[in-house]
Amino acid sequence: MNIAIVASAGGNQRHRILAVARELGREHHVTIYTRRDNTEGKPKTRVAPGVTLEHIDVGPPKELAADEVAPFLNDVGHHLMERWSQDRPDVIHAHSWTYGLAAVAGAKGLSVPVTQTFHAVDATHIELERALGRRADAVIAGSGDEESALIRLGVPRGNIAVVPYGVDTERFQRRGAVATRGTRKRLLHVGPLTTDRGAHTIVRALQGLGDVELVIAGGPEPEDLDADRDARRLRALAEQLGVADRVTLLGQVRRAAVPKLMRSADSVVSVPREAVTGIVALEAMACGVPVIASAVGAHLDSIIDGVTGLLVPPDRPARTARLARELLWDPTLRTALGYAGADRARSRYSWERVSQELVRVYEATCA
Repeated sequence: MNIAIVASAGGNQRHRILAVARELGREHHVTIYTRRDNTEGKPKTRVAPGVTLEHIDVGPPKELAADEVAPFLNDVGHHLMERWSQDRPDVIHAHSWTYGLAAVAGAKGLSVPVTQTFHAVDATHIELERALGRRADAVIAGSGDEESALIRLGVPRGNIAVVPYGVDTERFQRRGAVATRGTRKRLLHVGPLTTDRGAHTIVRALQGLGDVELVIAGGPEPEDLDADRDARRLRALAEQLGVADRVTLLGQVRRAAVPKLMRSADSVVSVPREAVTGIVALEAMACGVPVIASAVGAHLDSIIDGVTGLLVPPDRPARTARLARELLWDPTLRTALGYAGADRARSRYSWERVSQELVRVYEATCA
C-alpha cells in the first residue's frame, strides 16, 4: 500500500507520527509530506526503511502556528496535487485541520480516500473541522472521549474509527536503568508546570502523605527554572504548604532519560484536566510503574480503574492523597497494578498494534 501522510513537521504529535510511519514502513511505502519549517535538510529524506520525508517549500522556513500556516495551504495543496498526479497514493492520512484542508485540495479529482485525525477539537475552527470530518472517508479518533467530541461536532458516527495513541514499548519497559533516589517513597509528575496539567494538585496532596517526595520533570530547561513563572508559583505553593523540602523541580528532562526516571518512582501521578493522548500514563504503565491518573480523556480508555491503574477526578488533592497513601503503603497493590499496566500497554498500545489498526482503517476506505 502506498500511504501519504500530510502533517506538520513540528508540534507534540511529530514523534508519534514518525514512530507510526516507521512501523507502517515495514510492510508498506509511506511518504510524509510536510511544509518546511527550517532551513536545514534535503527536499527528500529517507527516515526509515519504507519511509520518506518530503519537504514542501511554501511560506517562511520556520515553525508557524495553525492560523499562520492557513494563508499557505492553497499552495501546499497545489504542490500535493502535482506530486500525487505523478505518484498516486492509495490512501491519504491528514493530521490537524490545516493539513486536512491541504490534503483535500491535493486529492481533488484523484479518487483517493482521505482519512483525517484532528488530535483535539479546536473550538476556534469548529465549522472547518465539521466540514472536514464530513468530507473525510474516515476520521480517526485517539480515544472514546475524542470520538464523543467528534460526534457532538457533527461527524457521522459510522465514519469514526478509534485508534489509540501508542507508546514506544521498546524504550519504555519494565527492565532497564533506574535513576538514583533516596529512601523516601517517590511520586513523579512528568509534563508542563501549568495549573491545568496537575502538578499543583500533587503538591497539595503531599500535605497528607507524610514522608513522601514529589519529583516534577517538565517545564523550561533546568537553568531557566528560577525565571519561569509557573515554576515560581509551584515553589511558592510548596513553601506555603510546608512541603518544599519534599518537592524537587528538575526542569525539562531529555526524552532518553524519562524511562529510568519513571522506573525510579513508586507511582507516576498524571492528573491533568484534559488528557488528549494520555501518553505520560501510558509510558509509566509500559515501565511497570503504577499510575494514578485523572479520569478524563484517553485515560478512561487506557486505565481500568483498580486493575491497570487508579483513576481520580482532576483537581482533587485530598482524594489524590488518599489513593497515593493506599498505593504507596501496599506493595502488593503496587506490584499488581504495575504488571497489569505493563501488559496492557504492550498488548494494546504498542506501535505495532497501532499501525495494524491504522492499516485496517485504510483498507476499509479503499474497499
